[in-house]
Amino acid sequence: MDPAVQMTVSGVRVELPTNTPIVLLRVQGGDRYLPIWVGPVEAMAISAALEGVAAPRPQTHDLLASVISAMDATLERVVVTELHENVYFAELVLTHGEGEIIVSSRPSDAIALAVRTGASVYAHQSVLDQAGIEIQDESTDDEVERFREMLEDMTVEDFLDPGDQ
Repeated sequence: MDPAVQMTVSGVRVELPTNTPIVLLRVQGGDRYLPIWVGPVEAMAISAALEGVAAPRPQTHDLLASVISAMDATLERVVVTELHENVYFAELVLTHGEGEIIVSSRPSDAIALAVRTGASVYAHQSVLDQAGIEIQDESTDDEVERFREMLEDMTVEDFLDPGDQ
């Protein structure tokens, strides 16, 4: 079994020059990071949850958190389990009663849910070995500022299906 390493969600950054959003997971207490490229909608969902910003109406991750709670289950942790052909895979680990339920997930959705519920985030050591990077100085303030400016121009409605409005 591949050992899992506890991570913290360091934040959402923007990769230059493509302006592609990245979620940075950091090895807890370390200087090793796992960058995961995500879509702008997922980046906004993670960033908003990290900043404690609530959408005017529940979004998909809020809905899933409510469903888990209504079923008397708990999201214990999310685990980034694999990196295959530049695609990350993750699992939600839920507890219900005495049992454990494992559900396959995209890492971006798993992380957005973990941030909302306070669940721990882990990555398998093999994923860190493949894609982990060391960052000595997290001086990405310019990138963060550009991403925040982009988010300021967006509203939740920009990401809703027209049929949902």
